[in-house]
Amino acid sequence: MGALFALGVAQGALVYLQRSPVLEAQVADTDGWAVHAVLAVVVAVVALAVAIRRRRLGRRGSALLLPVGEKAARRVRLTVRQRPRPWWRLGAAVLPTILLLYGPIRAGEQIIAGLDPNFTVNAWGGPGYLGAMACHYLDTLVMMAVAAWLLDRILLPDRACTAADRSVD
Repeated sequence: MGALFALGVAQGALVYLQRSPVLEAQVADTDGWAVHAVLAVVVAVVALAVAIRRRRLGRRGSALLLPVGEKAARRVRLTVRQRPRPWWRLGAAVLPTILLLYGPIRAGEQIIAGLDPNFTVNAWGGPGYLGAMACHYLDTLVMMAVAAWLLDRILLPDRACTAADRSVD
């Protein structure tokens, strides 16, 4: 994930270096503050509900790292190595995997490309840098969380993980 974030920063630098000296005009009603305010409340409520549920089930650790840890890697290996091949699982996992891997690239790109006023002028949280960053990062967080949730449903369960979870319950 760190390498993908760095790739995004590099991509953002390239976008910034190719910026136009002509400033674009802001188009009215292109910001997405109302949508993102509602989205932020929904994300906060869902995050709180997940935290409460995890605590009640006795699960340890942060839910934020679930899709990128060792357990997830084992589940991917189990799914890929299963015989006969679970083609529907592999096919269904493609789009969420792409979205999960795209998130750090998108987040990294925002850091430098967002310094170009034309990059943020008609962005969701525009016209400023901080607003555009906040809205794009919120979108990225939601996109990655949904992708991780879908992958959790698609990938085969890891027997070692399942047994460890049962012993904690």
